[in-house]
Amino acid sequence: MDQALGSKKPSALTDTSSAEENALYKAWEKSNRLSIMFMRMTIANNIKTTLPKTNNAKEFLSNVENRFKTVDKSLVETLMAKLTTMKFDGKHGIQEHAIEMTNLAAQLKDECV
Repeated sequence: MDQALGSKKPSALTDTSSAEENALYKAWEKSNRLSIMFMRMTIANNIKTTLPKTNNAKEFLSNVENRFKTVDKSLVETLMAKLTTMKFDGKHGIQEHAIEMTNLAAQLKDECV
């Protein structure tokens, strides 16, 4: 299945294409079709509907990557806002407040790496 993701699409078949070129093209097409089908099956429906339609596995994977880049940016902004506006309310101990801030900082560090 990784043939479609690991190699370029072979040139289109013509009347003068050899049997080897024909077999390579058919194998790539099958790999591409199976890769797209498998990726679509494993992605949540709410994400699938936001992705542009494509018949190329590499393009599909690139679209998924671009979709998650924007999600990561919004998560970083949310974590940063929580961390900078967080105040000690006195309801819980100072130790719990410090642990919560440390956890937010660790999440932010993980997202920025």
